[in-house]
Amino acid sequence: MDQDEQALIGKAQSGDTSAFASLVTEHSTLVYNLALRILNDPQEAEDVAQETFVRAWQALPRFRADSRLRTWLYRIATNLCYNRLPHLKRELAALDPDTEIDLPGDRQGVEDALVSAEIIEQVNTAVNRLPESYRLLIILRHIHGLSYAEIAAVADMPLGSVKTGIYRARQQLRNLLAQKVSELNG
Repeated sequence: MDQDEQALIGKAQSGDTSAFASLVTEHSTLVYNLALRILNDPQEAEDVAQETFVRAWQALPRFRADSRLRTWLYRIATNLCYNRLPHLKRELAALDPDTEIDLPGDRQGVEDALVSAEIIEQVNTAVNRLPESYRLLIILRHIHGLSYAEIAAVADMPLGSVKTGIYRARQQLRNLLAQKVSELNG
């Protein structure tokens, strides 16, 4: 967390609404995009984003800054999405944290895959076809750039479950994209 953001948080915790408004401005697009990707409904995403900042304002005096503000806001937004998609929490909890896997490099192949607008569209379509629990993990990791530990905090999951879930989500994503390539070549 940079010093400017820390200063804004301190002011907002003291009741400075303009400082909080600056934090909202800085993070609102990211929170909205996260909710939109999870819920696939612009109105629901807007509601979640607004409710996220209402709850953040109410809880801000208790924010200890032991995590980044972005991570804390994502956690609030994710919980609100869980409320709208109750089966999502169950799917995430069902991931086995004890599965030992060898994770490929974080960005392995991703940058190569995003060469054209058509490929980006196909990737987005495939991500949207993933089960909601896997979609959430992929969005947090590859679109919002959160670390595995941050994702564990946001999703309230064991770190091993996050790694397992991302690995499985990537496998499903590869299969969906391979299927699409096969259809195009077939």
